[in-house]
Amino acid sequence: MDLHPLNLRVTHLAAEAKDVVLIELRATDAQPLPPFTAGSHLEILVAETQPRHYSLLNDPRERDRYLIAVGLAAQSRGGSRFLHQQLRLGDTLSSSLPRNHFPLDEQLQRYCMVAGGIGITPILAMLHWCQAHEKDWRLVYCVRNRQRAAFYETLRQLDPERVRLHVTDEAGDHLDTAELLNSLRDGEHLYACGPAPLLDALQAAAGPRSDRLHVERFNAPPTCAEGNKGNEGFTLHLRRSGLSLWVAPEQSILEVLEQHGIDLPFSCRSGICGSCETAICAGLPEHRDLILSDADKAGGRSLMVCVSRALSESLELDL
Repeated sequence: MDLHPLNLRVTHLAAEAKDVVLIELRATDAQPLPPFTAGSHLEILVAETQPRHYSLLNDPRERDRYLIAVGLAAQSRGGSRFLHQQLRLGDTLSSSLPRNHFPLDEQLQRYCMVAGGIGITPILAMLHWCQAHEKDWRLVYCVRNRQRAAFYETLRQLDPERVRLHVTDEAGDHLDTAELLNSLRDGEHLYACGPAPLLDALQAAAGPRSDRLHVERFNAPPTCAEGNKGNEGFTLHLRRSGLSLWVAPEQSILEVLEQHGIDLPFSCRSGICGSCETAICAGLPEHRDLILSDADKAGGRSLMVCVSRALSESLELDL
């Protein structure tokens, strides 16, 4: 299966804020693009070989273009640096179909959105959807300084009364997440995307409201349940092939499978795309992905082999 079936042409490039570039993409054959929902992202092959995930920020009703915005990462592994420094108008990029691991509950009437930095991108698509469906929404947008407030004028055009800008350098402190969560109204859910410290603070303050908090992270956090047990090595049994392999503490399941010539779909290697989901036959997994729901993780029926490990001494997979 081709994981990157779309050929997209760069039709517009613009600096949106400090270290943020806006990229407009259209189909090379000028046909309508596959539809997407608010919260969706594309997996784009950067420099033809590096898969990177970027949220779609434009109105989901648009079928003629996709809009993404890319922040220049301080510790870029080449993806954001390439798009900032080498991408040109007219270039073509290979992309997946839109995927959504951060969907809105469209049955709600009230939404509180929180964005940190480049995390504004999926939130902006959600706000377009809320406006189109006459939903009650509000936004808290956290940035270090005003020069980094991407799309602020666009947000004000949507509804300036609903947008609150929290500038850390001016406020002298980070957002009071507990106060924000306490302000949630009846039936209102909070959707947040941004850097790990912001999302960690929201989750720590959520308490009994955790079922009304929805977050999207840039990368899966390096968690480890039950002390350090999940970081120990374990035996991997493959039911269909009959192999038993050792997964060392510094290895992922995916790396061990690759070393032994076992091919399976994968993409992000960071637990955020879902391509490598594999069924579990026996054993206790330690989930480290951002795809499976809490209920799915508790069920222990599958895991993402790129990041997840075992809490038991052995793990058997349907491979």
